[in-house]
Amino acid sequence: MTEKFKKLVEIMEKLRSEEGCPWDKVQTHDTLKRYLLEETYELIEAIEKKDYKEMKEELGDLLLQIVFHSKIAKDEGRFDINDVIDAISQKMISRHPHVFGEASFETPEEVLNQWDDRKKEEGKLQRSIIEGIPLSLPALHRAYKIQSRVAKVGFDWDSVDGVLDKIQEEIFELKEAIKSVEKEKIEEELGDVLFSIVNLARFLKIDPETALRKTNQKFEERFKKLEQFARQKGKSLKEMTLSDMDKLWERIKEEG
Repeated sequence: MTEKFKKLVEIMEKLRSEEGCPWDKVQTHDTLKRYLLEETYELIEAIEKKDYKEMKEELGDLLLQIVFHSKIAKDEGRFDINDVIDAISQKMISRHPHVFGEASFETPEEVLNQWDDRKKEEGKLQRSIIEGIPLSLPALHRAYKIQSRVAKVGFDWDSVDGVLDKIQEEIFELKEAIKSVEKEKIEEELGDVLFSIVNLARFLKIDPETALRKTNQKFEERFKKLEQFARQKGKSLKEMTLSDMDKLWERIKEEG
C-alpha cells in the first residue's frame, strides 16, 4: 500500500473512531448509497465535459466512497480494503488469460466474448445468461445489458432493418393501446417501444444512456436561449403563443 493511499485509509479510520466525526461514525452501507450514486454521476459528467481538474476531484470522491464502505465492513468484521484490492486483482488476472495466461485474443470483441466464460468459471451465470444484472441500474442501461447478454447466444436481429421494423410494430401497438385508454396497457406498450429503441442503440453500438444525456443537455441549452430571447422581447414564455415559441425554436436550431 502506497503512503498516500495508506494516509487516506488512516483518515477514514480516524473519522470512524470514537473521537472521530459524529456523522461519519453512524453511516452504514445503506445510508451511503445515495452518495455513491451521486459521486458516480458527477464523475461521468466531468468525463463528458473533458474537465480533467474536476475529473481528478470526482475520482477522489469516488475513491473515498470505496474506502468508506471498506471501513464499515471492517468494523463489522466482514472484510477490509486489502481484501477488496486482493479480490479485484485476482479477478483481473482471471479474466485476462490472454495477458496473464496462455490464451490468445486479438480484438476487443474476442475479449468480451470470453468474459462470460470467465464468469461461469467463477460460479456465476449458472442458471441464466442474464442473471446478475443489477435491478438498481438505470432502466435504459439495464435493458442494454440484458440485450447484449442474450445477443451473445444468438438471440439477436440479423440486420438493423429488423430492429427498425420492430420499432414500427411496437409504435403501432402503442397507438392501439392509446385508443383503448387502458393505462396499464399503454404503459406496457410504451415500455416495449423504449426497449426496442434501446435495442436499436445497441445494434448501432451507441450507448443509449449517453445519447439521451446529450439530447437532454442540447434541449436544456436551446430552451435557455428561448427564455433569453423572450426576455429580450420583454416577455415571459407564458405570455407567448406556441406559434411564437416554435418560430424562435427553429431560429435557435438553425443557429446551432
